[in-house]
Amino acid sequence: MIIVMSQSATKQDIANVENKLTELGFKTHPIYGDIKTVIGAIGDKRLLNIHAVSQMPGVETLVPIMKPYKLASNELQQSPTVIEVGDVRIGGNEIVVMAGPCAIENENDFVETAKKVRNAGAKILRGGAFKPRSSPYAFQGLEEDGLKIMVAGREATGLKLVTEVVDTRDVELVNKYTDIFQIGARNMQNFRLLSEVGMTSKPVLLKRGLSATIEEWLMAAEYIIAEGNHNVILCERGIRTFETMTRNTLDLSAIPAIKEVSHLPIVVDPSHATGNWKFVPALAKGAVATGADGLIIEVHPNPPCALCDGPQSLRPEKFETLMQELRLVAQSVQRTI
Repeated sequence: MIIVMSQSATKQDIANVENKLTELGFKTHPIYGDIKTVIGAIGDKRLLNIHAVSQMPGVETLVPIMKPYKLASNELQQSPTVIEVGDVRIGGNEIVVMAGPCAIENENDFVETAKKVRNAGAKILRGGAFKPRSSPYAFQGLEEDGLKIMVAGREATGLKLVTEVVDTRDVELVNKYTDIFQIGARNMQNFRLLSEVGMTSKPVLLKRGLSATIEEWLMAAEYIIAEGNHNVILCERGIRTFETMTRNTLDLSAIPAIKEVSHLPIVVDPSHATGNWKFVPALAKGAVATGADGLIIEVHPNPPCALCDGPQSLRPEKFETLMQELRLVAQSVQRTI
C-alpha cells in the first residue's frame, strides 16, 4: 500500500502515520519528494485499517501496490533511483563503467590494471577475492588477501571498489573493504545472503540469475530493500538458453523492461554474457544504446595466463579503444561516459 501525503502535511503528520502503520505491524518506507511525501507500507494487508489511516491528518489517499515487488516497483517511486558511491552517481545521465580482472591474482598486476582502466575512464574497479566456481578444484580466489590487494588498487587510483560476497559469513569481512557488494548470478536467490547485505548500508550490485525471469530478479532485489538497504543496482549478465556459440545469451530487452516497471538502475556485464572478448565491444555498445546506466567489463593484462575467465577479458589497450567508441554511442543517446 502507498499512503500519499498531502502537500500541506507536516513532519509530525508524516511521523504519526508511520507510527500508526508500525503499530499495525507494517514496515514503512517514506520517500520524500519535492512536493509530496509518500509512505510505502509493506506487510499483511489484512492488518491494515484503511479507514483509520485514511482519516489521519495529512493523508491524501491510499493506493494499493499491485506488483509483487513492492519496493522495487515504480508504483512506489516514479523517479529513477540514483545511487551515490562517493562522488560516483549510478543511475543519472552519466553511464558509469566498472572494469578490472575477474579474479585478483597478485598486487602488481592488479594495481597496474587499475591505473590503466582509470586512465581510460572507468570510475569503479572490479575484482574477485571470493570466486564461486562450478568445479571445486578451480581457483576459488585469494579471499581476504585479495581484498587487501583491492584496497591497494583503490589507494593507487582513487577508484571505488566492487567485489563479490558469496556467503553470509563473509559479509562483515567484505564490508570492511569494499564500496559495493556484488551478488553473483548463482546467489541471486540466496535469500539469507540477500537479507544480510540488505542490513548494511552499502550499495549492492545484484546480478540476474542464470535462468531467472525479470520478476524473479526484482523479487530478489526486494529482499535487499525490505531490510532497509535501498541502494540496489541490477546487473544483466546474460541468461542460459539453448545457444552454445556464446557462454550466455545477453538479454538487452531486459533494460527497457526494467525501466518500465522499476526505479532501480541497471548495468550490463557483456563479458560474462558472451564468454568471448571479441563480442564484448559490440554488446557493450548495444547496452549503452538500449539505456543501460553502466557497464561492468573484465580487463586483464595477459588474458591467456588469467586464472579465471581469461577468454572473455579485454586487454587494457582494447578497453581503452572501447571506451573511446562508447563515448560516441553515449552521445548519440544524449548521455555521457
